[in-house]
Amino acid sequence: MKIVVSASGPDLDSPVDPRFGRCQCFVFVDPDSLQFEAIENENVMAAGGAGIQSAQFVANKGAEAVITGNVGPNASTTLGAAGIKIFLGARGTVREAVQMFKTGQLQEASGPSVQAHFGMGQQQGPGPSTPGFGPGMGSGMGMGGGGRGMGMGGGGGRGMGMGRGMGMMGPAPAPPQPMNKEQEIQMLKDQTKLLQDQLKQIEQRIKELGKKDDKGG
Repeated sequence: MKIVVSASGPDLDSPVDPRFGRCQCFVFVDPDSLQFEAIENENVMAAGGAGIQSAQFVANKGAEAVITGNVGPNASTTLGAAGIKIFLGARGTVREAVQMFKTGQLQEASGPSVQAHFGMGQQQGPGPSTPGFGPGMGSGMGMGGGGRGMGMGGGGGRGMGMGRGMGMMGPAPAPPQPMNKEQEIQMLKDQTKLLQDQLKQIEQRIKELGKKDDKGG
């Protein structure tokens, strides 16, 4: 059996990254032999769709189960469609999370545990969890004029990153509630509209920057 753990580093002694779609690394592990393969997550800084792309990646790598801290609706739906089980509440190191999985200490998810875009702009780092300007300065895109993307978009921009230093984890999420077919369809429609709106904003920003370059030239 092959499982994958969301991690902040490339080995078994790296801390578990509570984010799935935007974790630093994916560590694929055989829980019996502890043989592993670590791969950096290319979706850490993705503007959108990180959960879907990460879920598709681990599915293509043959993972049968995901171990992480939280999972959003996009990743949950994609992983579920691929027949991959999701186990939440992992903590400590990758090695410890695998042991928790083997002894049945992790909760199998029946749906998302956080809202879409959880972990956007969050960085793992020591120190207290401070909104906006903690040690994890985030990487918010700052979609508005002058938005520098520091945490919550510190220049008047909309700032797609929450910028919360993840040094101290907050309270455990409430147990996920299963969705029926109609709720899932509505959720996917809402996510599609959100992604379309974000794409329009990005295109508009590109046009604005292009005009500034023309004037500067």
